[in-house]
Amino acid sequence: MYTLRPYQQDSVQATLHYFRKHNTPAVLALSTGAGKSLIIAELARLAKGRVLVLAHVKELVQQNHAKYESYALKASIFSAGLGRKETDKKVVFASVQSIANSLDQFTEQFSLLVIDECHRVPLDEDSAYQRVINHLKTRNANLKVLGLTATPYRLGLGWIYQYHTRGQVRSTEKRFFRDCIFDLPIRFLLEEKYLTEPKVLDMAIMGYDFSALKSSSTGHYQEQDLNAVINKAIRVTPQIIKQVIEYSHDRKGVMIFASTVAHAQEIMGYLSMQNAALIIGDTESIERDRIINAFKAQKIKYLVNVSVLTTGFDAPHVDLIAILRPTASLSLYQQIVGRGLRLFAGKTECLVLEYAGNHYDLYQPEVGEPRPDSDSEMVTIPCPACSFKNNFWAKVDPAGFVIEHYGRQCQGYSEDALGERIICGYRFRAKICEMCGCANDIAARRCSQCEHILVDADKKLRDALNLKDAMLLTCVDMQLKAGKNKFGKAQLQVTYIGDDNAKIHETWQLGTVRQKKDFLARFIASHLIDRHREFTESAPSKVIRYQHRLRHPEMIIAKKEGRFWKVRDKLFDLDFYKS
Repeated sequence: MYTLRPYQQDSVQATLHYFRKHNTPAVLALSTGAGKSLIIAELARLAKGRVLVLAHVKELVQQNHAKYESYALKASIFSAGLGRKETDKKVVFASVQSIANSLDQFTEQFSLLVIDECHRVPLDEDSAYQRVINHLKTRNANLKVLGLTATPYRLGLGWIYQYHTRGQVRSTEKRFFRDCIFDLPIRFLLEEKYLTEPKVLDMAIMGYDFSALKSSSTGHYQEQDLNAVINKAIRVTPQIIKQVIEYSHDRKGVMIFASTVAHAQEIMGYLSMQNAALIIGDTESIERDRIINAFKAQKIKYLVNVSVLTTGFDAPHVDLIAILRPTASLSLYQQIVGRGLRLFAGKTECLVLEYAGNHYDLYQPEVGEPRPDSDSEMVTIPCPACSFKNNFWAKVDPAGFVIEHYGRQCQGYSEDALGERIICGYRFRAKICEMCGCANDIAARRCSQCEHILVDADKKLRDALNLKDAMLLTCVDMQLKAGKNKFGKAQLQVTYIGDDNAKIHETWQLGTVRQKKDFLARFIASHLIDRHREFTESAPSKVIRYQHRLRHPEMIIAKKEGRFWKVRDKLFDLDFYKS
């Protein structure tokens, strides 16, 4: 019987609290070594109905099952790889593929579905995971679905859920999991001594140069491309392995992650005098189990593998990891390093030797917007609309003050009285549609509201230089004057003043409802400083009263029509677009 750590108990309570109110799929984000198996076991023990626990490899099925039975309870295993297909107990631990191939054997109702390594769940309805989920929902429409993962993101997709427990929007696009209801960062586990500290050494001088290779959408590379790089560096591999052996002199367990099968076989040739073994995808199940058991028993010191042993492999004595393969997948990199972070008697650190040029921050993963440059820092920027504290990349001066941040849209959300999610959506910088006034993302090509084509400010400026009878006015001030047209109807004259005191005028007619609506969309929307506050005034005198809420453009592009200059474009935030 195991005793849950405080954070494990907290994650269980968060799950119970969430599913009392919601039926939408949720995620527990728990770093490698946090003890997901114990949390799964406790949730299964507490569940009132039947529970199905899914994993993608037999090792995880076996591990999760063993933790549950440590509570002196019995559970079924349904896994072809383990040679067992049982469904009689209240709790069933299963391989997803085994169930997907035998859905007719699961006719009873389940109340809870737990998915380990849930970042593997795709949106594709034809996938094994989705077939299992849809089948279970035909038996119970209120099925609760809980995912657990150390890496809640996927290459090409980003975050696997939409909303974070601290009120943060991770994605505005559809995700299978709606909420991350508990998030335990690796730094907490390290500070509380629940994990072993990784010590990463960049071995670039002796490593491979995979920088010219292009990865697939899943972060993998073509085998022939990898072999071509390795073959060019024919003298490098023996030197690397010699160095790994030197570093591992006082180490207990060494894992070497090779790029290809041919690469791994070459590595094994240089480890011939050591206690070493190789596992690849084609290794027979019996032989694989024999090697893993021998490695865990420390009868083998060096374990070489290719694209396996990244999840579902638990050997706490591992204290050196040599990475000789590239990956564009942050989650895969974290899984690799995670093999060496578990606690073990006498182990004070895990040495990670990076030979493939992978550069990832284990403590602050870059998911979504990448770091703009090496000098950028993560800062907290409050939203002026909802006060949510956003985390954005920024330029910071030596005193710690933010010079400029790169945040585009507020990440905050709130709930109304009915529990519906309301995304703040405030844009720190936006392309204001000149037709309807809608605030769009700065990278948008068409307005999300009216489909009008949006043109970047710098392109407008370049195009203006090629116009005949055009004038560019660097605007330093803007004056408003109320008046009436020849029919006695209200109008507002706007005067843009240049740095040489040159002036360009434009007049807005405000006598009809349609004219007022057009004015608010085409003038106020682009000039408004505090876009998070509503501006509905269209009477000239009231607009002038609130002129302090309006900004002047940086540049006016005007075209001559007859004897007068007519405003063609107004440009804002030029420095930002140029950067």
